[in-house]
Amino acid sequence: MKGRRGALGQYHASMSNNRGHDFEEAIRQACLLYASQGRAKVEKTPEPFRVLEKREGGIFVGRFTAHAQPDFQGTLDGGRSIIFEAKYTTTDAMKRDVLTETQMETLERHHRCGALAAVCVGIQDRFFFVPWPVWRDMKGAFGHMSVSAAELEDFRVRFTGAVLFLDYTHKIGGRWITGADCEIERWRRSK
Repeated sequence: MKGRRGALGQYHASMSNNRGHDFEEAIRQACLLYASQGRAKVEKTPEPFRVLEKREGGIFVGRFTAHAQPDFQGTLDGGRSIIFEAKYTTTDAMKRDVLTETQMETLERHHRCGALAAVCVGIQDRFFFVPWPVWRDMKGAFGHMSVSAAELEDFRVRFTGAVLFLDYTHKIGGRWITGADCEIERWRRSK
């Protein structure tokens, strides 16, 4: 029985990993679209990785050399930099701590320098682009350290097969894409 549970766990982990890769690919498609439109030049951040040994058939042994940085970085039309982490879940909520300390510190530093820092979130079949100050202050904004798709509805972005992270489906305060800071008070709990 233990072997069966282990195999089932590996299967679920593999499926989750594949969905995460599909999510990142859908973001890459949006990056290509935005580049062709002249709206932004955003690229996937390479993993800090070093090849230790090359083998036949294109196989190699390697290791990560540092903590991962946020997944995507680039420049918006007009010169503002953009940096964001991409996180996907098949569950009904996303926890704040899915980001590593390094990723959170990096997003904070870039935000303080004026970048558009955010977390691009996929929860099941809905997609959101959450400004860093809202994600960072999740407890104050939502009352707890995880968020559901319903709670993130104000930050939902269009999906056309590509996760169009610059195209909100609703108007929100703070003119995120063009430059001003987020009106964090709008999302704080009223209790």
